[in-house]
Amino acid sequence: MDVKIEQSWKNILSDEFEKDYFKNLTDFVRGEYLSGKTIYPKPQNIFNAFNLCPLPDVKVVIIGQDPYHEPGQAHGLCFSVENGIDLPPSLQNIYKEIESDIGHKSITNGDLSAWARQGVLLLNSTLTVRAHVAASHSGHGWETFTDAVIRALANNRKNIVYMLWGSFAQKKAEFVDAQNNLILKSAHPSPLSAYRGFFGNHHFSLANEYLVKNGKTPIDW
Repeated sequence: MDVKIEQSWKNILSDEFEKDYFKNLTDFVRGEYLSGKTIYPKPQNIFNAFNLCPLPDVKVVIIGQDPYHEPGQAHGLCFSVENGIDLPPSLQNIYKEIESDIGHKSITNGDLSAWARQGVLLLNSTLTVRAHVAASHSGHGWETFTDAVIRALANNRKNIVYMLWGSFAQKKAEFVDAQNNLILKSAHPSPLSAYRGFFGNHHFSLANEYLVKNGKTPIDW
């Protein structure tokens, strides 16, 4: 199957694209887009996280659940919204923690593409969603695919920082060798849980310390 995704990812995931579950997934997603329902993100942005952050460039992985489901928000990067869109509460809390941790404000708009271009893989576990219906495309195969992404990354790269916020993201840790990577876990930045351990987690400074220790350029958060 010819999947339009950045070449280094295409090479390493080529076997995945031929599996029955992925063919069923693409049939389902294509049907959703053609049904007249509003689906996010735009088709050309489904694999945006991969296109902006090729496999050899990955330094940090942040995992979200599924795309934002309101107009103008989702563009293929977890926690990120397009420039000009109001900041969602979770992203507001991420920026608060960065300012507290690093000591300076992060970017002021909600577009995290600059992070992706520095080597932050902003991966949602599910890559598409129906408008206004959270988790509406869960259970159709995306989770199997993104599990395979993390396994491929873990098997081919090391000294990567995995920021796993909330129990959903933390399930992905089972594929990662903690001896050869840095796994950072905390509560989710959602307003419902941020005060239970996301605030004060210092993940952004810890990530940069680890990257520098391993000879990599830190992320400009």
